[in-house]
Amino acid sequence: MSELFEAVDALVASRSALPPPAERKRLRQGHGLTLDEVAAALRVRRATVSGWEAGRTEPRPPERDAYARMLKQLAELYPADVPVPAEETAASQAPAVAPSAAEPVPTGPAVEPGNTTPRPPAPARVSAAVAVPGLPAGTEPVPHRPPAKNTARAGVPAGGADPRFENGPLAVVDAVDGQVLAYGAGGLVLDVPAKSLPALVEWTLGEARLGQPKLSGPGKDADPLLVLTEAALERYGLPVALTQEERLAGRIPEGHKVIKQLTRAGWQLTKRGFGPWARIYRPAQGSERACVQVCIPSWDALDTRHWADAAQLPPPDLAGLLGLYASRVMTPRGSTAVTGLELMTALHPPTRASQPDATGKRRSEHNPGSLGRDPVDCAPCEAPDGHPLLADMPRFHQRTPAEVLMEEAYDWARPLTDTECLHSHLVGIDVNMAFAAGANGLVVGLGAPEHVRQPVFDPKLPGSWLVDLSHVDLSRVRVAKDTWAQLDAGLLPSPFTPGGERPTGPAWYATPTVAYAVELGYDVHPAEAYVRRDNGRYLDAWYQRLRDAYLATMADLGVHADLPPQEFLAAMDGYRHRDPQLATLVSAIKATVKGGIGKLRERPRGGGWKPGEPWRALARPTWRPDIRAAVISRTRINMHRKIVRHAAFTGQYPVAVLSDCAVYACDGPSPLDFLVYRDGKPLPGGFRLGINPGLVKHEGTQSVLWGEGVREEFDAPGLNLARYIKDGTVTNADNGE
Repeated sequence: MSELFEAVDALVASRSALPPPAERKRLRQGHGLTLDEVAAALRVRRATVSGWEAGRTEPRPPERDAYARMLKQLAELYPADVPVPAEETAASQAPAVAPSAAEPVPTGPAVEPGNTTPRPPAPARVSAAVAVPGLPAGTEPVPHRPPAKNTARAGVPAGGADPRFENGPLAVVDAVDGQVLAYGAGGLVLDVPAKSLPALVEWTLGEARLGQPKLSGPGKDADPLLVLTEAALERYGLPVALTQEERLAGRIPEGHKVIKQLTRAGWQLTKRGFGPWARIYRPAQGSERACVQVCIPSWDALDTRHWADAAQLPPPDLAGLLGLYASRVMTPRGSTAVTGLELMTALHPPTRASQPDATGKRRSEHNPGSLGRDPVDCAPCEAPDGHPLLADMPRFHQRTPAEVLMEEAYDWARPLTDTECLHSHLVGIDVNMAFAAGANGLVVGLGAPEHVRQPVFDPKLPGSWLVDLSHVDLSRVRVAKDTWAQLDAGLLPSPFTPGGERPTGPAWYATPTVAYAVELGYDVHPAEAYVRRDNGRYLDAWYQRLRDAYLATMADLGVHADLPPQEFLAAMDGYRHRDPQLATLVSAIKATVKGGIGKLRERPRGGGWKPGEPWRALARPTWRPDIRAAVISRTRINMHRKIVRHAAFTGQYPVAVLSDCAVYACDGPSPLDFLVYRDGKPLPGGFRLGINPGLVKHEGTQSVLWGEGVREEFDAPGLNLARYIKDGTVTNADNGE
């Protein structure tokens, strides 16, 4: 009988209404629970609980029942007339638009980022009642919470908010009717008293309480970011747009009056000067940092390829979008590519504090698992054209595969067979976060390479290997430990070249590529190698943070990780139109992945560089073409493994592959018309629909007649249809005409 009662209770709970989002948050805070504690109890991610409390998403069974039970118990302990304890109130939790600015809001002692000595700041002023789009006018001011007692590590309080940065990581600065306002995440609006750019920097560091806690124990807190609107640029004497000459230089002239103001005030700029992304700083005094980042959207700081029309958003909306990116990824440090690279360093800082010596002093030492503080030379085969290692090479020499490591993404296509021409549709599938999935669990080199001749191949040792793989025959490959498959090799791309052609002799390959040849059942005998015995899974934390950011944002858009295939396809259909700003955030996160990997082999930029001379990026410890090659190698191999497994069990072959997109001919417009699912379960090791990195989504569908017509129109039998499968649009410019 008790089991029946429990079943009835569970049934009632599954249909009972949940408290509104704000009440859920109040109940959790009233009991002193953190988001992490609730997430751990319900076995979900922290971002999921945060979404429930923000009203962006709603819990689903079975977590919903447990969540409802918890809220019911908390409601009995903390009725609605019981206020939340004072220490749980934060300025960032409600719009802070005060009806009067006659009196400043008092604050407690603050702590500078990276400094453990409290200092008495001037108070951050909350703005007077103004009409702010999207925010209620005349809201009562939210009192500032006194900072928690400072500790040696400047840790984050149990509630998850750092009092040093209670106003968030960034602010969008705008000028309205002669008044300067700073818009923060969560609806916060601050009155800015600064009359000049140097004064704005001083205010930011002294009063604004902007910034973000470090992402790793030995790391550094993120510097505050100011985003200047066009009105703010005019207010502080900066141009609204760059001239053509300034755009090419990437900065305004050093003699500009605003730069002179900064110099007179003792502020400095980095070598890249005052451009779309600028850093204004004073040399550090001990552990105390004094640095502010500046982002200028009207100078093209926010690339429309990744940020869509974010630069045109109203200041509160732009602050919300960039603030969410900062909370899920990190405070932007420049383009998405720059931020992707900086995230690697933030998660694996090059140094840490040593254990105290006999006198009790700590010193800076190498942080194990990081790339260190000093750059290392790449192997000659890993060096791109123009690198100083190749300075003695004859001019215009074209290096062969036996001289240069060429691990790049797929760009392969073939003509349709007669049988495929009888099908009705061409369906493209795309791997989610393919390069992030390729980085997950990948062992990469951390130190300098060691040259070895006639090495025995070790799949666990990262490096570059000179080996002949022309003997690998794709017509007979091993698809499982004791299972071999007969395939039509003419319908498959080779896994060893970006163009899919079969290698004709020795070539340089990264470890994942050579390991795949062994996996397919073939022996390998490298002639030489550059191996890295100091190695580790450097990119794991980077992958996990970007994965979580991506999944949380897609969940906010209604695409969850546990959806069955048909429901997943329905959820993905038109997801970008549900919330354009969240869709922009998805694009920015994905660009952070690709751009970060690309930055590992950044090429020379700007005029004045000559082949054989070093360029600025070579001075970074994160200039690591070998790591980039390993990630791309593993990503391409992951794609080929799925293609082979699918062909072995279905007899279906792709007609085109472009990076992380594969196109198949079938009799239907949906991926489910050719993907294998048995009893709701996908083919082991094959393609699987889903939102997680490494799984696939529907990229696009066109007719077979469209594909054949495009190739005839442009007289290009090898035209890669995967490039156009999304919307079917092909132009002459796409084909070099």
